[in-house]
Amino acid sequence: MSYTPKILIVDDEPRMCTSLKTLLSDHGYEIHTSNSGKEAVEYVSKNNFDLVLLDMVMPDMGGHQVMDHIKGQSPETLIIVVTGHASVESAVAALRNNAYDYLRKPFEHEELLKTVENALEQKRLNGERKRAKTALRESAHRLQVAYDQSIIYAQQLNEEVTERKRTAEALARAKEDWENTFDAIADMLMLLDNEHQIFRVNSAAAEALNTTKERLLGKKCYEAIHGQSHPIRRCPLMLTMKTSEPHSVEITEPRLGGTFICSTSPILDRQGKLIGYTHTLKDITKWKRLEAQFQQAQKMEAIGTLAGGIAHDFNNLLMGTQGNISLMLLDIDSSHPHYERLKSIEKQIQSGSKLTSLLLGYARKGKYEVKPVDLNQLVEETSDTFGRTRKEITIHRELAEDLFAIEADQTQIEQVLFNLFVNAGDAMSGGGDFILKTMNTTHDDMKGELYDPKPGDYVLLTVTDTGIGMDKKTMQRIFDPFFTTKEMGRGTGLGLASAYGIIKGHGGYIDVESKKGRGTTFSIFFPASEKRGRIAVKAAEQFIKGTGTILLVDDEEVILEVGQELLEAMGYRVLIAKDGKGAIEVYKRNRDDIDIVLLDMVMPNMGGGEAYDRMKEINPDIKVLLLSGYGINGQATEILERGCDGFIQKPFSVMDLSQKLRQILDRGF
Repeated sequence: MSYTPKILIVDDEPRMCTSLKTLLSDHGYEIHTSNSGKEAVEYVSKNNFDLVLLDMVMPDMGGHQVMDHIKGQSPETLIIVVTGHASVESAVAALRNNAYDYLRKPFEHEELLKTVENALEQKRLNGERKRAKTALRESAHRLQVAYDQSIIYAQQLNEEVTERKRTAEALARAKEDWENTFDAIADMLMLLDNEHQIFRVNSAAAEALNTTKERLLGKKCYEAIHGQSHPIRRCPLMLTMKTSEPHSVEITEPRLGGTFICSTSPILDRQGKLIGYTHTLKDITKWKRLEAQFQQAQKMEAIGTLAGGIAHDFNNLLMGTQGNISLMLLDIDSSHPHYERLKSIEKQIQSGSKLTSLLLGYARKGKYEVKPVDLNQLVEETSDTFGRTRKEITIHRELAEDLFAIEADQTQIEQVLFNLFVNAGDAMSGGGDFILKTMNTTHDDMKGELYDPKPGDYVLLTVTDTGIGMDKKTMQRIFDPFFTTKEMGRGTGLGLASAYGIIKGHGGYIDVESKKGRGTTFSIFFPASEKRGRIAVKAAEQFIKGTGTILLVDDEEVILEVGQELLEAMGYRVLIAKDGKGAIEVYKRNRDDIDIVLLDMVMPNMGGGEAYDRMKEINPDIKVLLLSGYGINGQATEILERGCDGFIQKPFSVMDLSQKLRQILDRGF
């Protein structure tokens, strides 16, 4: 509330008092009037006036006398002398008597107002100076007291200042640490006020939204993230606002190109009052892809286990049929009327064996013989063979000269290549370009992929065609067994499934990129070998007779029967056992007579691995040839690494078996 100055007008002329009162009241002053000196002195004794307008000539008391009384009672009250009987001497006398100013009647209103204003301003300044002096004196006194006390409390004050400085520095560091931590969080993080507006945001959010933190401030969260003018459906913020509890939902945001866990939580002050919300988006896109890949891998693993079991049993059936065919062929020559039919059945057995090899390839149980292989040479030979059958396709080869070798089963890698070539050929029915590239690479160059490759060197083979390509839906299923886009009867749906299994079984990885109408590229990564690669040359088949005693161990009755007849036809004496335990008993009784054991791997009661170890304890120099409807990888490889002499996969021909037996038996001579 503003202060209103109080003015006393002293004049023996009532009209003058009234005129001056009206003038000054209109300018916001509180006006009192007196028509005599004595009355004026009495007013001053009872009231605090800021200013007195005093006529020097009055009948009851002279102006100087009134001035003396006023100065005695109220020294701070200023006096402006107003008179119509003025002279230089009277003006000087008034001023010497501490009058603020001297006005001679008649005077202009503006002159009076200006003089009054100046006087009141002077009084205000005098008051401030007086108060300042008083304050200065008091301050000086307090300063002296403080100075005296400072000697006593100097040490305490210094310690307190030091402690406060440490506290301030700690608070500053804590604030800086908090801000750095907030900004270092990899998830998108925003702090929102009660109107959904962003008042703090971290760098991850700004980078993901391709903008700056400053441009995000003040925006609604759904504007910044989703580009919408309203909250999205299932918005967790809406749930948090209703329940005052944290909420999270999984969302897919096309503008950010991925899937996120969107979470919100209330922010409360010390009194528990809601002051805002946290809003975070955690990118789970890669995790979702890995989850889908893991589920796909589990599905394919389960199917692979089933496929491997079927292939194993089917190979045993084929072995019984092949053995009987081989026995019949041994008793006749090409002039016999059933010779061609038997050879035709043998070809069908071979076709069945190829089918089971595809199943075993998919199940990663089909490797037979792993050696260092020159992939360049293998690509050249298989592509030349393919090219002779599809002359409308132009084959381009870009093969690295210093390519590492790979540890592989040559037959299976050939199978992979031919499967890929045939698929490419089917995609280019009207002709096109077929590009084959090889190069050395490392696991560092594979980090962008979904899988996590083992550290080391790799050999990369890319197979590209300019065919019809595939859509995304087809690409997701191409490695599934029995999936095919070909007409009924033109494909088994096992080619790429088998290729996938074989590559995985070799510790490798396979990727595919394709677009409808733009061709397809398969990228295959094989672990590199330090050994020098070469291509195996197949020897001409011939039947080799032998002598000696063989222990044949298998749980399949038909294989025991036909195997015994085949071995006897080769010239061997044969002992048989139906499982691992029986084999050990037979071997104990006849160890000095048995030259070699033909040992099946998968049997009830005791499998081939344990039976081998037990018989090797009886005779460390025992010779054993493993038989299995599965491939060489897995348990067979482990047994071979423990000293087993060889492996042959069912179904095998009498020629293959006779040669394998002679190879092992001749090593001891």
